[in-house]
Amino acid sequence: MADPETARKFTALYAEHHRRVYAYAVARAGQPLADEVVAETFLVAWRRFAQMPGAAALPWLLGVARNVIRERYRDEERQRALAAEMLAWVADTPDVAEGVVERSTVLTALATLSENDREVLTLIAWDGLSPRAAARVVNCSTPTFLVRLHRARGRLEQAVAESPARRRVTKEPSR
Repeated sequence: MADPETARKFTALYAEHHRRVYAYAVARAGQPLADEVVAETFLVAWRRFAQMPGAAALPWLLGVARNVIRERYRDEERQRALAAEMLAWVADTPDVAEGVVERSTVLTALATLSENDREVLTLIAWDGLSPRAAARVVNCSTPTFLVRLHRARGRLEQAVAESPARRRVTKEPSR
């Protein structure tokens, strides 16, 4: 707690310079922020009252107000940058639920196919074989394998489209 003499001097300083500091804050930060800037400026002045130059109090106060305004703008810019970064991150992050539903739908549809169709599809998609290498595994020519692969893909697409899980996801929500 400050002694009564310091409080009296600070009150006199506040009364003498408040209007000028407020006008400075309005001119630089706008009226919505001016009260906050002035309050922070005089809070700094109160905390550093012993170091404040007596004869040059107004320039010192305006310098503090300038720093308060600059810090506010830096904070706002940091917040905008953070918000933009988070929005970009969210936009780049796929919806995990959609991936789970899609995977489940495809696996369910794959299970409904014949063993031969599943083998042809998984040799390419899961085992990463080329059509030529996969044709050797199933003991047929490459053109024959490509026809089988084409037909298996068509049946898989049809099974996915007919999947009950797929129909639930693509259906419009009821209101």
